[in-house]
Amino acid sequence: MNSNSCCTLSSERAVSAPPWLGLSVLLLAGFMTIFDLFVVNVAIPSMQTGLGASFAQVGFIVAGYELAFGVLLITGGRLGDLFGRRRLFIVGMASFTLTSVLCGLAPSANFLIGARVLQGLAAALLFPQVYASIRVNFGGDDSRRAFGLLGMTLGLSAIAGQVLGGWMVYADLLGLGWRSIFLINVPMGLFALAAARCIPETRAPQRSDLDGTGMVLSSAGLTLLLVALIEGPAQGWPGWSFWSMSAAMVLFALFYRQQEWRRMRGGIPLVDMQLLSQRRFALGAALVLLVYSTSSSFFLCFALLMQTGLGLDPLVAGSIFAPCSLGFILASLAAPRLVARVGMRAIVVGALVYALSIGGLIVQVRMGGAELVAVRLIPVLVVVGAGQGFIMTPLLNVVLGFVAETQAGMASGVVSTVQQVGAALGVAVVGLLFAKALTTDDGVIVQAGQYADAFVAGMFYNLGAAMLVYVLLLLLARAR
Repeated sequence: MNSNSCCTLSSERAVSAPPWLGLSVLLLAGFMTIFDLFVVNVAIPSMQTGLGASFAQVGFIVAGYELAFGVLLITGGRLGDLFGRRRLFIVGMASFTLTSVLCGLAPSANFLIGARVLQGLAAALLFPQVYASIRVNFGGDDSRRAFGLLGMTLGLSAIAGQVLGGWMVYADLLGLGWRSIFLINVPMGLFALAAARCIPETRAPQRSDLDGTGMVLSSAGLTLLLVALIEGPAQGWPGWSFWSMSAAMVLFALFYRQQEWRRMRGGIPLVDMQLLSQRRFALGAALVLLVYSTSSSFFLCFALLMQTGLGLDPLVAGSIFAPCSLGFILASLAAPRLVARVGMRAIVVGALVYALSIGGLIVQVRMGGAELVAVRLIPVLVVVGAGQGFIMTPLLNVVLGFVAETQAGMASGVVSTVQQVGAALGVAVVGLLFAKALTTDDGVIVQAGQYADAFVAGMFYNLGAAMLVYVLLLLLARAR
């Protein structure tokens, strides 16, 4: 055991005293990785001015992180299983901090694109260790509380990307402009590295070589899928995007067969396909995909409506969105206790509230049109945030609770990947609907009232997805 560790070394069993101090470090890491996924959206105009970036380059600045992050999450989870989750946490956090410096000091748009890809790769090493370490080191009521705090943290990090990020860009801290959204990671990353010794070191008890073939197949398949979902809508869904998705499906089929072959020959696969054949885990993964697809696309559409459509600056737009975080926080604090008391019914009710609040938001924006007064959306935004909190906060604990501790890293990588695929899917579908509603027959982009119509068109996907979440949660509650 490392004599410098303030916690106990563990193989796969939860430690007797849950490491709450270590949890705070894990939550900080979760916040940083998701914050950097969303915060770039509010800094796009500043980046275009400061770097002379084209629209295509800005798209790659956003997509480069998303793509690299999503592609290696499964591998990152498995590496933690094999070599130690705290060790991978430290490697991932150090890499994430360094690449954040590169992003913040980028002299050109192309340099920033490359740095964002490297930052996404670092996040893919770091993020699965957060899930897996909580799954292994906390049990029972402690697990519900820990995952509740994680769900709340991840939701708040996405919201903070809009609110805090908008303020940082507007305030022009130390004259850094958009660069401050990356450089803020440096003190947080150094603190996390210093405190990482309070995270117990855990790894899977059964060691094996890393499945290189599975890693290549899964990474190639995810790359083709995410490139199509992220870049396809921006380019009007050209033919290559559909070929890319088709090739991804072929690679996923090969990955499935290769993983089963490896398992049947006694090896340890990158992803045990029997995990995905478990009905409850499969339903839970589908729920994660749908919930995070609505979250990501909602943030994008709201930012476009407020800033581009209504002409609000990032600070004011973030302030309008801030009350959503109030509803999210209150619901996140209440959700674990309600789930412990009444079970899955609490999440089911939260899903119904979420769907109804999205419907209410659609009606209000539709009625307001070009005369929409943004502050009048605040009450319904509070309810939207509460609905998200009642679902997202306890859902992670429920889904990962379906798997054995020996599969914690593997399941964490799968869930993390599903989150990113869901986010890309939601943005792709909603972005397509949004852009179509903005374009007239002669190709001229129109203004304020049409942005309200575009928001409504995009949010119809979220409404349908939220209703499907409600139905799947009912099925999951009956399957328990």
